[in-house]
Amino acid sequence: MVQQPMSPNQAPSQPEQPEKMYLPRTSESEQLKKIRHTASHVMAMAVQKLFPKAQVTIGPWIENGFYYDFDNPEPFSDKDLKAIQKEMVKIINRKLPVIREEVSREEAQNRIQQITEPYKLEILADIKEEPITIYHLGNEWWDLCAGPHVENTNELNPKAIELESVAGAYWRGDETKAQLQRIYATAWETPEQLAEYKRRKEEALRRDHRKLGKELGLFIFSDLVGPGLPLWTPKGTLLRNILEDFLKQEQLKRGYLPVVTPHIARVDLFKTSGHWQKYKEDMFPLMTDDEEAAALEQGFVLKPMNCPFHIQIYKSELRSYRELPMRLAEFGTVYRYEQSGELGGLTRVRGFTVDDSHLFVTPEQLDNEFLNVVDLILSVFNKLQLKNFKARLSFRDPTSDKYIGSDEVWDKAEGAIRRAVEQLGMEHFEGIGEAAFYGPKLDFIFSDALEREWQLGTVQVDYNLPERFDLEYVAEDGARKRPVMIHRAPFGSLERLIGILIEEYAGDFPLWLAPVQVRLLPVGETQLDFAKDVVTKMLALGIRAEVDHSGDRLGKQIRNGEKQKIPVMAVVGAKELETNTLSIRTRASGELGTISVDEVLDKLKTAIANYENF
Repeated sequence: MVQQPMSPNQAPSQPEQPEKMYLPRTSESEQLKKIRHTASHVMAMAVQKLFPKAQVTIGPWIENGFYYDFDNPEPFSDKDLKAIQKEMVKIINRKLPVIREEVSREEAQNRIQQITEPYKLEILADIKEEPITIYHLGNEWWDLCAGPHVENTNELNPKAIELESVAGAYWRGDETKAQLQRIYATAWETPEQLAEYKRRKEEALRRDHRKLGKELGLFIFSDLVGPGLPLWTPKGTLLRNILEDFLKQEQLKRGYLPVVTPHIARVDLFKTSGHWQKYKEDMFPLMTDDEEAAALEQGFVLKPMNCPFHIQIYKSELRSYRELPMRLAEFGTVYRYEQSGELGGLTRVRGFTVDDSHLFVTPEQLDNEFLNVVDLILSVFNKLQLKNFKARLSFRDPTSDKYIGSDEVWDKAEGAIRRAVEQLGMEHFEGIGEAAFYGPKLDFIFSDALEREWQLGTVQVDYNLPERFDLEYVAEDGARKRPVMIHRAPFGSLERLIGILIEEYAGDFPLWLAPVQVRLLPVGETQLDFAKDVVTKMLALGIRAEVDHSGDRLGKQIRNGEKQKIPVMAVVGAKELETNTLSIRTRASGELGTISVDEVLDKLKTAIANYENF
């Protein structure tokens, strides 16, 4: 057996996992809300003291900290951030009382005009409630704010606060308005919490899918193509295909019917669905032949969703109750005109592929089909080793006008979702205002290795689109009846899922999912043909294998394989060639010694089929 330059019987070293410290999100802690609200005011006071020309806009808390947007003539530098943080410490140590004051709208307007803060006037105009609340830091600085706040700046621990970065932001998120400077910061109750938060940030950088995606050769972005439009390399495309094929096989077992639909359609399709009226700002612009067509809003648009197309397939024939449930499925690429500042790697893009399916069911079939969809999603999560998730019942906000349909159909749809989670005994919570404009959803919120939350799979119950498109089926008694639609996507989107999986696995994909499962490492030229023959056998069995043709020394071949996170490496030296064996090393279990080629093939087939390690 060839001696390999690595410790025997050991898996590759993994970073030590420290004891987990619970870091609450702002929304989960009233004390953090107070701390971060007050810290943002202290930061704004420090900025205006050091930079008198800076005007303040908004400074809300976010889940892991807070930010404040400033209109300042000069860009803030890293040196400026250090000076601002130093000034913040001085303000905190002065033990300034935080005083809440209620004033009339007229009084608030007069005070704002006296200090010449035009952005505050706009904010004041948006505040509907009265009286207006103002929070003061001592008698030196104040801002419009609803609170809550701590009672004194000495309740802030300056060693638990850190200014993080500066980014550009448009006033009101509108690219036509002033460009501001946003200072991001974080604040915690203790320095230990801050240290843990920083550790997680460093780990997030190590796992960043944009970094690992480039290192592993999975995808790229091109300025010439445009932001938010990933280009998939051969390895990345292979990864997509593996995931697609996996779900397609699961769907075929469960009676789904594959369909394919175009990427564009007449805008009239989306007027009927309601997307044009409710979702227009997130769609790409209308494509028209001339100005007259543009004025009449006649032309074509890139599709933001697949559901109206599947509805047309259903509606192409009069359906019988015997054909239901009808489960149409497509990996359909959709397009959303996300603002450039909101794009982020694969998790927020402008063109993405949804593992979309639309089920057309009778009202009597609804509950059972919904449960079957949830079972499919849970099965998918299990195979992907995604275990830390909870269910969100995404319901409408009754006070909002962004939804379509009657109260009655919304109550029926929400009732179906609530019955399903109660029957399954799933941990869940309600997200009021998180529903799609046409129906409520059951969203699966996944918490990753760094306890960040992501939405993955979703199931929606929809009574509205069947009504808008006048869908029917012939019931058993010969009457025409309206079907109910279920929208579902276990992955959510391939792009977001792959970005999350890269970070969850830190690029170390399980054997069944890895684009390259096995790499043969020939020690010299004399072993090359044998290695090629073994790879040919593996490929014939559907095992994704390749030979290292680099000609590098064995140590470098092994290091390259580790860097590219190949699950199984097989060294071929003189002894292996003579005995028809392979010297196996895996990322999961370390060195396994010399194993016959036939046994390696059998073990690989079994492990891959069972979604296990070698």
